[in-house]
Amino acid sequence: MAEKANGGTSGAAGRAPSADEPDMVRNVVLVGHSGSGKTTLVEALLAATGTIPRTGRVEDGTTVSDFDEVEVRQQRSVNLALAPLTYNGIKINLLDTPGYADFVGDLRAGLRAADAALFVVAATDGVDGLTRQIWDECASVGMPRAVVITKIDHQRADFDEVLTACQDAFGEGVAPLYLPLGGEALVGLLSQRVFDYAGGARTEREPDAEQAALIEQYREALIEGIIQESEDESLMDRYLAGEEIDTKVLIDDLEKAVARGSFHPVLATAPGVGMPELLEVITQGFPCPPEHRLPEVTTIDGKSVKVCRCDPEGPLVAEVVKTTSDPYVGRISLVRVFSGTLRPDMTVHVSGHVPEHEHDVDERVGALSSPLGKTQRPVGKCVAGDVVAVAKLGHAETGDTLSEKDNPLLMEPWRMPEPLLPVAIRAKSKADEDKLSQALNRLVAEDPTLRLENNAETRQLVLWCMGEAHADVLLDRLARRHGVEVEKIDLRVPLRETFGGRARGMGRNVKQTGGHGQYAICHLEIEPLPSGSGFEFVDKIVGGVVPRQFIPSVEKGVRSQMERGVVAGYPMVDIRVTLYDGKAHSVDSSDMAFQIAGGLALREAAAKVKALLLEPVDEVSVLVDDDYVGNVMSDLSSRRGRVLGTEPVGVGRTLVRAEVPELEITRYAIDLRSMSHGTGTFTRAFLRYEPLPSHLAEKVATPVD
Repeated sequence: MAEKANGGTSGAAGRAPSADEPDMVRNVVLVGHSGSGKTTLVEALLAATGTIPRTGRVEDGTTVSDFDEVEVRQQRSVNLALAPLTYNGIKINLLDTPGYADFVGDLRAGLRAADAALFVVAATDGVDGLTRQIWDECASVGMPRAVVITKIDHQRADFDEVLTACQDAFGEGVAPLYLPLGGEALVGLLSQRVFDYAGGARTEREPDAEQAALIEQYREALIEGIIQESEDESLMDRYLAGEEIDTKVLIDDLEKAVARGSFHPVLATAPGVGMPELLEVITQGFPCPPEHRLPEVTTIDGKSVKVCRCDPEGPLVAEVVKTTSDPYVGRISLVRVFSGTLRPDMTVHVSGHVPEHEHDVDERVGALSSPLGKTQRPVGKCVAGDVVAVAKLGHAETGDTLSEKDNPLLMEPWRMPEPLLPVAIRAKSKADEDKLSQALNRLVAEDPTLRLENNAETRQLVLWCMGEAHADVLLDRLARRHGVEVEKIDLRVPLRETFGGRARGMGRNVKQTGGHGQYAICHLEIEPLPSGSGFEFVDKIVGGVVPRQFIPSVEKGVRSQMERGVVAGYPMVDIRVTLYDGKAHSVDSSDMAFQIAGGLALREAAAKVKALLLEPVDEVSVLVDDDYVGNVMSDLSSRRGRVLGTEPVGVGRTLVRAEVPELEITRYAIDLRSMSHGTGTFTRAFLRYEPLPSHLAEKVATPVD
């Protein structure tokens, strides 16, 4: 790794890095909470390889990256950003992911496009819940990982404390490869050499006595960890017997263990410090694309296809991992090529997993480019294993598969979290309303964690988001990119109505004009049914007082009135309606006359007895760290919820099951994250309707406009 050589830079500012073979590519995703220093680290690597002339600049008091799209107004990066560079002839695609839980969709897209992960932790902070969860996900699929502790030059930096926190959070196989010495120097535990960065130049020297003692403190544990992962079973016996293991043997075994995902070196960095060491870990320890298992591939009708190899000469199989819209360039798709070679102007087949969108078309590929911030540098091709930006794929959406037009294929989708925060919006003006639908469709195409609902019952347009920050960014993009102004409004929960007791009503629709009149009289008895029973219509007409052909008309009129409601405009459910008497006219009775009479009878009966409002109740499952179980259960109870029980899930995690009224959990995605310090997740599913308490009924029983 970095102890083999002093490194070398072969990047060139202004020229797009390229690779002709998959073996010469490394795809690395950076994972870490906001403020851990991911973007600064990427910039330092770009500067160290000569890809950019300097690191970030400051605009309006905010550090602005030269390669990342930064929402300066919100002062946070919320997009997956690709930063390609070249080191020692190997192209490295760095995928910088957002550090906010609201933008976990982009984080998972980065995981999909990558073959290894750098977990970035600041020396001034600890490890947050989301980072621990992503580590476990990577472990479950065997993705190689390394840990980078940043900001070692900060006055509040505590490397030892954060290292212990990482080892506690991430488990076995996490061991330091380098130790910081005062922020401007590192010591290599295997080479036992000091690399000094004072003055901006990297120099190498022997450690002094104090530094040698520090090396001895950590070196033995590192060597034992490497030997435990070695494929040479005799190595441990030789080491325990007192034999000095050659450093080259240890480095070779270390590289193999890192590539397998069984050993995770810890490195230390600061701006301008530790970049060659990190680049060597990436190029020598992390696997190339052919060593990484490819996702499953099927035909578009679901038939399994033999697993493709990462071969530039093989059939084209690529995936859109990110979609963005540029007001000047149009749609830009970030594509990972898993097999074959993608070239400009070739025709590909676009297929996806969302049936309501047009996802099964042939389309011509636009220009290929290597992004560096907002600059798109043209490239001539993209071979298997590489990542590229593709312009003007008009139908392709995030998660879609690109394949040969004569051999359409579909890759298994990656797992995305369910958006659970509903935000109701409306256009500010008629002009905004005309453009809103198209703009929202573009946002949905870009962001698979956004779900759009046009609720027919509440007549509201609802965006299902990951959190408040996610919602704010979406509304900001609507305004800035698409010129559509919207405003948030109070969310309506779809309630139901039912009868609180038995009642009778008469519907009289008798009108006589100069010509053909209307004549229909019906008598109904209504009684409530158990929750979930639906609607029953009973015919008890005798003697033909209501002709047989008009009995269905009465039922139709009752159903129509039930849909409109009789109290607050919500649909009525769980009642039995019995038609037991009525009158008709041989000339003036008609289908429509009896429909109207049926509705009138239902309304009259509702006026005689208390009508109840019913609220939806969801089954909620909350997965949370054990430390927060008590808080979660108390909170659910305060939301009128009924806790059904708990069960352990894995180590240190508990699943809490409860039934909670939907009115009480519209903002639960936000509250749970705060309550559990980002470690909690939940799912919800409709269970049934229950009577709304009377003290709440007046507050929510607002008729639908």
